[in-house]
Amino acid sequence: MTGPNPVDRGKAGSKIHVLSDRAGIPLSVAVSAANTNDSYALKPLVMAIPAIKSRRGPRRRKPAKLHGDKAYDQIDLRHWVREQGIAVRIARKGIESSTKLGKHRWVIERSIAWLFGYHRLSIRYERYANHFCAFLTLAATLTCYKKLRKATT
Repeated sequence: MTGPNPVDRGKAGSKIHVLSDRAGIPLSVAVSAANTNDSYALKPLVMAIPAIKSRRGPRRRKPAKLHGDKAYDQIDLRHWVREQGIAVRIARKGIESSTKLGKHRWVIERSIAWLFGYHRLSIRYERYANHFCAFLTLAATLTCYKKLRKATT
């Protein structure tokens, strides 16, 4: 025996969850244990979306549409997202191919790559999750600043 199974779901570590807009700018970030299901992070991420300033009318608090991969395919999550007034586009397990979401998925993969560009996040040095989450939030803030500054100039 060479060691534990590399695809073992009981692995130690942490997982980064990112919710971004269409341009890949991170709107909310979270950290969870590596052995938890991704679907548990969806509600806190959606609830943490900051208010969007608009030129006319009241501030919008929610996006128009949510794209997700098969890890978020649960009936109660679909209903909850619809109750929030957000259209759901989540790949269904066993029915849809995940390649259709590829044109949307690369955006979030790029956002995560931007965050892992900060060396402090690529290897977790912090013992406490709230310290790691603080560095993750700082990295997301710096990423937003850089991308929005580039867009305005």
